[in-house]
Amino acid sequence: MGIVSEEEAIDEVLKLIDQVEEEPLKTTFKGYLRETLSRFLKARDWNVIKAHAMLVECLRWRVDNEIDSILSKPIVPSELYRDLRDSQLIGMSGYTREGLPVFAIGVGLSTFNKASVHYYVQSHIQINEYRDRVLLPFVSKKNGRPITTCVKVLDMTGLKLSALSQIKLVTIISTIDDLNYPEKTNTYYVVNAPYIFSACWKVVKPLLQERTRKKVHVLSGCGKDELLKIMDYTSLPQFCRRGSSGSSHHTESVDCFSVDHPFHQQLYNYVKHHYETQGQAEPAKQGSFHVGFPEPVAERVEMAKTIESELHKFENCSVGDRKASQ
Repeated sequence: MGIVSEEEAIDEVLKLIDQVEEEPLKTTFKGYLRETLSRFLKARDWNVIKAHAMLVECLRWRVDNEIDSILSKPIVPSELYRDLRDSQLIGMSGYTREGLPVFAIGVGLSTFNKASVHYYVQSHIQINEYRDRVLLPFVSKKNGRPITTCVKVLDMTGLKLSALSQIKLVTIISTIDDLNYPEKTNTYYVVNAPYIFSACWKVVKPLLQERTRKKVHVLSGCGKDELLKIMDYTSLPQFCRRGSSGSSHHTESVDCFSVDHPFHQQLYNYVKHHYETQGQAEPAKQGSFHVGFPEPVAERVEMAKTIESELHKFENCSVGDRKASQ
């Protein structure tokens, strides 16, 4: 008899998981089990066999890379952590009215030029793990129901041809999310989009699965009016709080990208505390937490090549325009 419902599909994956003999794979589960299985099934279009294989690979990645301990691996010294926050613009600005965390990402102004790739990957995974282990359980308890996803507001201010140099790192990070944190983002809101984004989006959009395309909403200007339909003003990222665009670091309140924002302070102190509970003083210096980079899925490779090609077109056009004006 075929699977006729989502619940039956989840039950089928549960049966397969019970057959896994490697105990460490079972103990690395986090959060609500059925909701977790549902996310992996969605990522594989409800194909039970593929979802199970994806889940086992994810659990193996977690065990092999000791992901369960990453929230006890501080990024030190503190100056390095500050450099990461200044060059990898991400933060949490608040919650939607439904209780979903709102993550803001400064896509256009992130430079990723102040540390090695491994530090940026470590930082990204720590934010993912803190979201899943601390934030989502907190809001789930507060709202009396499982909340297992977030929304992301992507600020494209400052996006330019130099983004070409960041494609490899962005592909690594997005692949880690695709394979190990699937379906954790409910909706992506794109704001302050310059023409270069619109041109890239036009060629990338057809490459996305329909499920992903439906999640992406490109808003007009800074997106303030649309975002206020789902969140209060106090939860708006700073780059959405005015009529003009821009991810300014100089607003009246501490912007959510800053290392001084409460979210980053809480995350940093959480990691520091868990390190110290192991009976060790905070290290003056520590190497990055090296994580194995999974091979990017074919869809990601194709998207990266397409974006790279489109940016090269802009680069060639810009050079041609400069020569013509001379």
